[in-house]
Amino acid sequence: MPPIHEKRDYQAFILERLKENGYKIRKANHFDKKYAVDRELIFKFLNDTQPDQMETLKNVYKDATEETLINFFNKEITKSRGSLIEFLKNGVDISGQHLSFMYAKPTTSFNEDLNKKYEQNIFSVMEEVVVSSEERIDLVLFLNGFAIISVELKCNFSGQSYEDAIEQYRNKRDPKGRLFLFKAGCLVNFAMDLNEVYMTTKLDGKSTFFLPFNKGRGEGINAGRGNPIYEDKYSVYYMWEDIFQKDTILDLVGKFIFIETKEKTNSVTGRKSISESVIFPRYHQLDCVRKVIADVSKNKTSQNYLIQHSTGSGKTNSIAWISHQLAKLHVNDEPVFDSIIVVTDRKVIDRQLQKAIRSLEHKSGFIAVMDDDKSSSDLKYTLMNNTKIIVTTIQKFLYILDITKKLSDKKFAVIIDEAHSSTSGKDMLALKSVLTKDEEFEDVEDLITSGIAKQGKASNVSMIAFTATPKNTTLQIFGRQNRKGQKESFHLYSMKQAIEEGFIVDVLQSFTPYETFYKLNKEVKEDPKIQTASAKKQIARFIKLHETNIAQRVEIIIEHFRTTVLPELDGQAKAMVVTSSREEAVKYRNGFDEYIRRKGYTDVKALVAFSGKIEVEIKKGIKKEFSEYGMNGFPEEKLADYFDTELYNVLIVANKYQTGFDQRKLVGMYVLKKLRGVNAVQTFERLDRICPPYNKKTFILDFVNSFDDIRTAYSKFYTTTLLADSVTTSGIYDLETKIDSYAVIDPLDIKNAVNLLTKSKLTSKEQEQLSFYFNKCKKNLETRNIEDQLDFQKILKHFIRFYEFILLASCFEDKELHQKYSFIIGLESFLDIRRPGGGYDLTGKIQATNFLQKKGETVSGKPKIDPIIKLPTTTVFNILPAKLKKLSEIISEINKKSGTNFAEDKIVQYILRIMEGIQKSEKLKISAENNTEKDFSFAFFDEIKTVMMDEYDNHREFSKMILENEDIKKQTFGIFEKQIYEQLRQK
Repeated sequence: MPPIHEKRDYQAFILERLKENGYKIRKANHFDKKYAVDRELIFKFLNDTQPDQMETLKNVYKDATEETLINFFNKEITKSRGSLIEFLKNGVDISGQHLSFMYAKPTTSFNEDLNKKYEQNIFSVMEEVVVSSEERIDLVLFLNGFAIISVELKCNFSGQSYEDAIEQYRNKRDPKGRLFLFKAGCLVNFAMDLNEVYMTTKLDGKSTFFLPFNKGRGEGINAGRGNPIYEDKYSVYYMWEDIFQKDTILDLVGKFIFIETKEKTNSVTGRKSISESVIFPRYHQLDCVRKVIADVSKNKTSQNYLIQHSTGSGKTNSIAWISHQLAKLHVNDEPVFDSIIVVTDRKVIDRQLQKAIRSLEHKSGFIAVMDDDKSSSDLKYTLMNNTKIIVTTIQKFLYILDITKKLSDKKFAVIIDEAHSSTSGKDMLALKSVLTKDEEFEDVEDLITSGIAKQGKASNVSMIAFTATPKNTTLQIFGRQNRKGQKESFHLYSMKQAIEEGFIVDVLQSFTPYETFYKLNKEVKEDPKIQTASAKKQIARFIKLHETNIAQRVEIIIEHFRTTVLPELDGQAKAMVVTSSREEAVKYRNGFDEYIRRKGYTDVKALVAFSGKIEVEIKKGIKKEFSEYGMNGFPEEKLADYFDTELYNVLIVANKYQTGFDQRKLVGMYVLKKLRGVNAVQTFERLDRICPPYNKKTFILDFVNSFDDIRTAYSKFYTTTLLADSVTTSGIYDLETKIDSYAVIDPLDIKNAVNLLTKSKLTSKEQEQLSFYFNKCKKNLETRNIEDQLDFQKILKHFIRFYEFILLASCFEDKELHQKYSFIIGLESFLDIRRPGGGYDLTGKIQATNFLQKKGETVSGKPKIDPIIKLPTTTVFNILPAKLKKLSEIISEINKKSGTNFAEDKIVQYILRIMEGIQKSEKLKISAENNTEKDFSFAFFDEIKTVMMDEYDNHREFSKMILENEDIKKQTFGIFEKQIYEQLRQK
């Protein structure tokens, strides 16, 4: 690595590298600044590769041939619908002759002439290119005489960096000059020093937007912005060793760069807007596509791929590039795939995705889009007729199970947009079955056998799943095992790197928690014994919907919005209010309208979003029906457009628009709903879109979640996500044994019931028969005590969840167990076991006063990094017999020491209920995941106090003794501490 002390050294170094790469080094006086070309090389290329066409044109235009052609070329490139990229890719027709201006590397070796012409492409470079009296460009790269890349170099040792090059492009380069003319001039412009590279495809003066074109620094949890540092080469070595290589240039021009046209009609104003962009891949996109193609070329359909790319990664274009290149991929002169199927979980297929794919390939019949107006028979036709790219929805894909036998000899790549949605539960099972061999089904047993056989990796299908937040099941199905035995994504572009590179906003930069305090009283004389969990839910709902609570929160939200959020983005900022129910959304919208009317505000106007219709009490004893349409005054499908106008700036939502909603002007979020895990991350992602040219800052006010809650949710997805376990199937049989031990299900009933369950329509007699089987189970269960009934119901739920995961994640096959699974699904939905007293209605029996919203300290900080996630386990909480015996002994000792006479069996059951509450504690689970066993101990005994207070009325004397005596508390509950710690860490 030769020393580079100033820019001239750097320039000379790169020229030498390009010369080694086969570039012609041309003098700057060969540059025609009127047309931004090297005329001599254009005509050398045309004469060498298309002599017959050129001879014909010379006969037509005589001595004016070159001048005529150059002017014609320039006109084609610069006309309103023209562009240099389309010109290079498609060529032109003139006087009955077609001229080509580049030859991509052929996909097969069959055509010797094309292979020869590919070798005749001319790559050249000029330095110090003068484009005007005030402009001199460091380097310009040419393809067959046409200027395609400009480079401004800076040397860090001279005290300059890529930022100086960016300023040079913005302030000293004429965007209207021919070399930089949008779409007609250079395809991309690089600002580059020895450490980093930035790029733009459009010069626009001071508004020019540059994107990083860096490899990223570090791997996995350490990945971030910038480039690696090397001992023996410069950090940007990849530019001359890869990006400026001949084949890379041809790939970029032929397979990646395209003109993106966005056409939007505002449903409110009716106005149409059209914008164009030259799309050049960011480095992580280029890297991802190339690595997928290389791996598929080697492994064909044998592997699946998980692409973990953050919001802001340009996922739509990455999917378009991968699908297009896989459709044309040949190995040993044979196509690898018959069809590429792009699956999205959105009902209306992304128009941007369609346009991106079509922009890369104009050939008729190459792509088919199965939109809402297309039937399943249309989809069947496209699959049967080898349409190369098919874009469809997961819903429509499920309709074509009947044609799968005709596809058994075909090979497919399935690209799944947002894997966490599309790969959930039975949808993913059905998706896999569509693409594998089918059989004739004579009875349900054959159907089940075939269904099981179709699970696991299909030999003729390779799946490529995109997601920013991979779940454990997604990693198990699509992930690759690393050297440490963990499953990880095939390619990573992390949230951390996207934030550092400025493609998304750090939404945790301003988080303000609020706590709600109130006094609760009962309004009835009796003191009913009710289920604690049920009472808690009813009280929580009562507090959430209490008019005083809502009124206080509405005031806080609106005043914060007006003073802090609204001034952002030159007064265009918007906010979202996230509620936990439709009723809550309606009450907050009404509360908003009332407060705004009372205050006379004109700068705040709210919309509401929820599904269906709901009756809400507006006055004591008076209910009114509400709907989204009725409250907003326009159809649901117009909401996004209305919210984008200046008319509205607050959106109150209930389970809508928390995912998949892209509104760049969202600056504030007010949270009234408990958020966990992926759901928390996806909700806050609504805020993370950048909004150029503004330096967007976000604000969160949260009335329910703590900052630690949200940081913990982000910890799994902020960098890489790793799956620590491997799936084992033995645990499912343990659960089956537990179910059998209750003697509730008659094995002889299973097959007959499943035969009925799989029918599309049942007669009344068949419905009676099916009901008989389930009622028989229910009566068997009712012979047991209520605790056993609840435990049995819990085990059924766990069995269903774990079994469905086993089917997705492995090639598991057990016909009898699959029948039992089908039966259990029906039985579990039939049973509804509740604790006695659990249904006690507290409506009108409690009152709340003295509401206070206490503001916490506004905090910010980076998410924790805890990338390890685990598979679901078959663990069901059980206290070991030895510990039960020990517990009885402890209670006996307490009785002797204190002179009390607590009934051992009742106290044991009481303590086990407390342990059950401990096991469900989200706070304790977080503590177990993030602390040593020693540090966990403090949280464990603190939480015991909390749970005991909930159970206090059931055993007042014993509870009082425990709470007042630290030693007895530790003696009694300490025997469970280690078990609880280990169990919570495994969940």
